Amino acid sequence: MTRKADRPARRLSDRQLWRLVAATVRPLPGRAAWAADAPDASAAERRSFAPAAPRPAPVLAARSAQAPAESLEPRRLHRLASGRVALEGRLDLHGMSQDRARAALTAFLLRGHAEGRRSILVITGKGLLGAGVLRRRVPEWLAEPPLRALVAGLAEAHRRHGGEGALYVALKRKAPD
Repeated sequence: MTRKADRPARRLSDRQLWRLVAATVRPLPGRAAWAADAPDASAAERRSFAPAAPRPAPVLAARSAQAPAESLEPRRLHRLASGRVALEGRLDLHGMSQDRARAALTAFLLRGHAEGRRSILVITGKGLLGAGVLRRRVPEWLAEPPLRALVAGLAEAHRRHGGEGALYVALKRKAPD
């Protein structure tokens, strides 16, 4: 007598497995049955139930198409995260409204660039459940004029500097007078 564990496992295709599962499911009262595998379902109907293509994971939580094209160079990011290069400025936007935060960010980066600063830490906070408005909007603001001309790149900060709730912003060199 053979035990169940001694027999080879039967492999089912995804379609066969789905049919087994779908056969055990009953629609809710007042709802029509799902007809994706019904023999009379057209190919167009079956395709309409196909899962959507997976989206690529975002590099930054709020990176938009307008965001600065370049992230920080890996070496520079490593030097900032490890503390070998000092942060030359720090701006904390916690508790500010969007309008106030945008004005503060613009003024701070314009002043920092004029003073020749190169590495800035912008603290946005994470927001509720990691979906903070400032966290999402700051990269968008950095991609718009007048800041786009100043920003060389940005990256999420290391945990010791605020992690997901902060950004390293690299400023371009000041043009010689």
